[in-house]
Amino acid sequence: MKRITLPTLLAVAAVSLGACGYSQGDRALSGAAIGAGAGAVGGAVLGGDPVAGALIGGAGGAAIGAFTDPKQLNLGRPAWR
Repeated sequence: MKRITLPTLLAVAAVSLGACGYSQGDRALSGAAIGAGAGAVGGAVLGGDPVAGALIGGAGGAAIGAFTDPKQLNLGRPAWR
């Protein structure tokens, strides 16, 4: 059960918090940051390795941010803009 829960949690977090911004680079960067945070928390809460969770979440968030466009998923302007 635990093996299914972590990837599911990471996927839900990455999709729901995918990315902010309008350019592909902004979306990939913010998606990576959000995914890494969600992955680290998920790894720690579920008793796994937070570093591994952060790496997996960061990679997933960056991919989702880069491969979606603002019409599909838009959380607004990133904080650094």
